Amino acid sequence: MKVLVIEDQHDIAANIWDYLERRGHHVDHAADGSSGLMRSLSGEFDVIVLDLGLPKLDGLELCRRLREAGRGVPVLMLTARDTLDDKIKGFGEGADDYMVKPFELRELEARLNALNRRRQAPITQALACGPLAYNADSMIASREGRRVALTRAQGAILQTLMQRSPAVVTHQALCRAVWGDEDRDLAALHNHVYSLRHLVDRPFGAAMIQSVHGMGYRLLPPE
Repeated sequence: MKVLVIEDQHDIAANIWDYLERRGHHVDHAADGSSGLMRSLSGEFDVIVLDLGLPKLDGLELCRRLREAGRGVPVLMLTARDTLDDKIKGFGEGADDYMVKPFELRELEARLNALNRRRQAPITQALACGPLAYNADSMIASREGRRVALTRAQGAILQTLMQRSPAVVTHQALCRAVWGDEDRDLAALHNHVYSLRHLVDRPFGAAMIQSVHGMGYRLLPPE
C-alpha cells in the first residue's frame, strides 16, 4: 500500500512509518493539517492515517475538505478522544475507521489492509430502491434529485443493504462488507449507519434505513 500518515507527534509518526515500511508498504508523512491536505489532494494514496489534533488545520476539517474535493481515499482517524460524540463527528466528516491512542501497530496495519481491500473490490452496476439510487463507481447516492457523495464505508453499507433489500442484513454481514471481518465493535458500524441516515434519510419525509433490534438493518422503499 501507499500510505500517507498525517500526524504531528514525531514519535508516533516515526513508529508507524518504520513499522509499515518494514512490512513492505510505501509511506509518506505530513506533520500538520495544511501540508497534509495538500499531499492528500496531490498524491495517489491507497489509505490515509489521519490524526485529529493537528496544527494549522485539524483532522476533522481536513477530512471534510478532502471529501468535498471528491476524493474517496479511505481515511483511518487516530485520536486520543474516545467518546461516542467524537467518533460520530469523525464518521460524519468522512472517516472510514477510527482508532484511539494508544494502539497496536499490528492492528493498525490490519485495519489499513481491510480498508484497501474493500477499496479494490470489483465495482458493481448502479443500484436502485424506490427513490434512492447509488452508483458504486462514483460513490454518489441520489434521492429525489438530491445527490450526495458517500465515504467508502457508507457506500459499502448502502450497497449491501440495496443488494439485499428488503431482507434484513445482520450486523455481522455489514461488518464484513465494511471491514472484511465480523470481529469489530458494533458501535463503529452504528456510527457509520447514523451518518448514512443523516445523508439519505433525514432530509426527506420518510426513512428508508430501518433498524431491526438485535439483528441488523434493512432498506425499504417509502410507502
